[in-house]
Amino acid sequence: MSAIPPDTTRRPLAATRPTGRAALVAAVCAALAATVTGCAADDPDAGTNGVGKLPAQQIEAKARAAATSADTVRLAGKIVSQGSTYTLDMRLAKDGARGQLSTKAASFQLLRVGEALYLKADASFWAGEKAGAGAGPDTTAAKLGNKYVKVPAADPVYQRFSGFTDKGTLLAGLLGLHGELTVGNHTTVGGVRTVQVAAGAGSGGTLDVSLEGTPYPLRLQRAGGAGELKLADWGKPVDLKAPDQDQVVDYGKQISRTGTG
Repeated sequence: MSAIPPDTTRRPLAATRPTGRAALVAAVCAALAATVTGCAADDPDAGTNGVGKLPAQQIEAKARAAATSADTVRLAGKIVSQGSTYTLDMRLAKDGARGQLSTKAASFQLLRVGEALYLKADASFWAGEKAGAGAGPDTTAAKLGNKYVKVPAADPVYQRFSGFTDKGTLLAGLLGLHGELTVGNHTTVGGVRTVQVAAGAGSGGTLDVSLEGTPYPLRLQRAGGAGELKLADWGKPVDLKAPDQDQVVDYGKQISRTGTG
């Protein structure tokens, strides 16, 4: 009696069709792979105002236009200019400003309401100034210390510090990047997503522009270590009113002949 040859036409079921468990594992793996691939391909500008997709020159132009059209802004940080470092925290409006300005030598408050500029500092700030003929430093300091001094428009003090209260002039000078512009990193400033516009090396610094809502400039990093400023509170009201008369000293046409250091 001959042996029955093996049936070579049959194959194990598992070899031709995956089990239910294997099919589930395969489906999960496919879904995970699709998710990972999708994350890798995410658009950093998805859900934004779209300015991050524009050329650098257009991003800068939109930021400057937004800054110009806004009624108010808070500007805070440091500026290095002509060898002096200024620390400022100013709330700027189209018709005035108020805030704090500090130098290496002193710290004082600035307030401008329309064309009227007031400066408030302690006695040490005024100690070296002369209010007029026959008035020594001690007399001047006693009269001006911790008062709002109404600064005459022709005085060197007015010429030097009024620019810190002029929104249009100040922003025009600060936000103008020089040199070839390029689109930089996507990052955040104060929790708000931004895109950076960078000027040529050593020419102008880096400007962070908001990717959320209106494309306001939110941070300026000036080239060559010349300071960093943050811009916030765009469009928020600024309380501007002249000080009470009993807190004001008006010195007429000129406060000092020496300027302020």
